[in-house]
Amino acid sequence: MPIHDKRPQVTADTGVAEESVVPLADGDIHVCLDGPRDAPALLLIHGSAAFARSWDPLVPLLTGSHRVIRIDLLGSGGSAKPIGGDYAIPEQGRRTGEVLDRLGVAHAVVVGHSGGGLVATALAEQRPDLVTALALIDTGPGLDALIAPESGSVSSSQWPPTEEEVRRLASSGFSREGYEVPQQFVDEVRGMDFAVFAAAMQAPRDYLTQQVAPDRLKVLGKPLLVIFGEEDRRWRPSSADDYRVVPGARVEMLAGVGHSPNMEDPPRTAALLLAFADALPLSVRHAAG
Repeated sequence: MPIHDKRPQVTADTGVAEESVVPLADGDIHVCLDGPRDAPALLLIHGSAAFARSWDPLVPLLTGSHRVIRIDLLGSGGSAKPIGGDYAIPEQGRRTGEVLDRLGVAHAVVVGHSGGGLVATALAEQRPDLVTALALIDTGPGLDALIAPESGSVSSSQWPPTEEEVRRLASSGFSREGYEVPQQFVDEVRGMDFAVFAAAMQAPRDYLTQQVAPDRLKVLGKPLLVIFGEEDRRWRPSSADDYRVVPGARVEMLAGVGHSPNMEDPPRTAALLLAFADALPLSVRHAAG
């Protein structure tokens, strides 16, 4: 099936961007594309219950040298949100690979935030030909690194939550203390069906229960960058060291930053991502074009 609804959209954050809807068998996937068409591809995958626009503060800092691709995973943003859909991490990885195929992207450096880092890992497991390198931003390595939320949870009988409840729920798992949760994030969560929200939040736990992320990554042989905020209150920051079992892994800790460096400190996050991409061997960098 052809890609449809392709149209230019001008935004204050990203300049001229292309937005497309890629129809897949189990639901349409919304895609944003920024930067030069012939530049190396950099794929950004958002975290659980987030959306592609959560990368907006970071994108302008990356498009000088990369073709930046963002997708809304099934159940999020502008993508389909089928009740009873399969939101498991491997399925999200499979769909992501299909989207890149449909876009004509043969190779990409893949960046994932939080649960999106697990989708990136699943994509690399399934499509090592497609993923040239991985960067994980505050992606918990295993469930033993999970910090119990201080703010409780919301049941189906309480859905949709109020704006204040969303901000409270997001306070430990979204960013550092005192950070203002963007209204767009609040609206996204409140607009989700409870079953879809619950499935998206459960999927990373199921994936890590089957096998922890470092063990998955150490056999892939892919260059790996791990970025962690030192004030992350969702995953124990010291757990970033668990990724050092991956040969050649580079681990970077960001002081004064919580769970979402891509939103809390875009300049430092972008600098690390660009330095990582620039340091890749020439054969890898050329493959990412």
